[in-house]
Amino acid sequence: MPMGETELTCLSIGEAAALISKQRLSPVKLTEAVLRRVEELNPKLNAYLTVVAQAAMAEARRAESEIRRGRHRGPLHGIPIAIKDNIWTGGVRTTAGSKILREFVPSEDATAVRRLKRAGAIVIGKTNLHEFAYGVTTVNPHYGATRNPWNQERIAGGSSGGSAAALASGICAGSVGTDTGGSVRIPAALCGVVGLKATLGRVSCHGSVPLAPSFDHVGPMARTVGDVAILLRAIAGHDSRDATTVAIPVPDFAAGLKGAGRKKTALRIGWPRDYFFERVEGEILEAVKAAARQFEKLGATIEEVPLPHVAESVDPSTHIALAEARAVHENAGYFPAHAAEYSEETRKRLEMGADVRAVDYLKALEFRKVVRGDFEKAFERVDAILTPTTPIAAPGMDDAMISVGGEQEHVRMALLRMNRPSNFTGLPAISILCGFTHSRLPIGLQLIGRAFEEAPLLQIAHLYEQATEWHTMRPKLP
Repeated sequence: MPMGETELTCLSIGEAAALISKQRLSPVKLTEAVLRRVEELNPKLNAYLTVVAQAAMAEARRAESEIRRGRHRGPLHGIPIAIKDNIWTGGVRTTAGSKILREFVPSEDATAVRRLKRAGAIVIGKTNLHEFAYGVTTVNPHYGATRNPWNQERIAGGSSGGSAAALASGICAGSVGTDTGGSVRIPAALCGVVGLKATLGRVSCHGSVPLAPSFDHVGPMARTVGDVAILLRAIAGHDSRDATTVAIPVPDFAAGLKGAGRKKTALRIGWPRDYFFERVEGEILEAVKAAARQFEKLGATIEEVPLPHVAESVDPSTHIALAEARAVHENAGYFPAHAAEYSEETRKRLEMGADVRAVDYLKALEFRKVVRGDFEKAFERVDAILTPTTPIAAPGMDDAMISVGGEQEHVRMALLRMNRPSNFTGLPAISILCGFTHSRLPIGLQLIGRAFEEAPLLQIAHLYEQATEWHTMRPKLP
């Protein structure tokens, strides 16, 4: 029986790719279904800032023609994806969620976009984000807030909030975002999708609007771990235009997932003794504990590991982020020349960047080695470290403060807490869905892995995903 449009838009990349490769699903039909869903839902969710329907349909027709002629490029060929609007798209405006870049049209694609297109992916449009990716809510004063598909009175998270909302609601099959302090993982957790921040140097940042270059990552987002693996293989690899990228082989991440979950595992999962389980909402804590028990059922052992210096990394990571963001905006000529065009929130943070002393910045860079050493010692004993992605579920649109563990905390700080250490150290981290609160809001589980070992990290996440049904849940939308 032919699938309806809603069913089509719920297909994973892997599912759609299998049908497309057998010519049982037309890229044209899939793209049409997604675009109609965009037209229906985007006015409510505000996930997209720009939709390129005409170009997308042209690419869909091209993909269909190529596949009919036996020129199938792989699992992304004919798949509709979204690009966060701080990543360059040649000939299509890239606002970075800002007033300053509202008319900016890049002359070329970012490296990640170019590689996705080479794999045959179809760009549907550009997704909403926190202004200049400098925040965690995607309540954007210039383009409006992105709303969470699970509860439209709640935030989608940020800064890649538009991408996460689009994925959860079925108005793209995959997306690419950026992560400087959790900006892929936070919205993935709050919207119930999968988001990966790979190791610093695994994916090129060329063509993404920078925030804090030593923390910036470009990362894949999708509805399943398998789909993230497909996207990561397409965008990963050395890039001569990004000196931070490392010239090491890119595995077939998706192939490494085949057969996972069919037998007992000998995995060792780390439960951090320090920092990550302080001030966590009860429902979040119980869901993460349940995930640990699920790993044990699969044969894994859960071992407590010390991370003694992570709590001390808050100020050093803040110093680096503030100083680098200020330098980026000064060097680009945006700040303070166009200070009046920023939101108050972003402007204040850029002003704070001028107060970071050089000595504190340099000390922070040195302290990063200490914290990285903590993780490296832990990985001598375990294969991955398990934490909540966020200590709270999606807060309300107007919430500035929230009570966590009986203490008042700013929403920004609460959402950053669990994610920032992986940007500080450059280690890979993934957020996957591990349950829901009583009010039907998604709960994210974070897994942190060894440097450049995204393949085993994805395998561990996939193992859990296949043993549970959380990833099959969808928000109730028209």
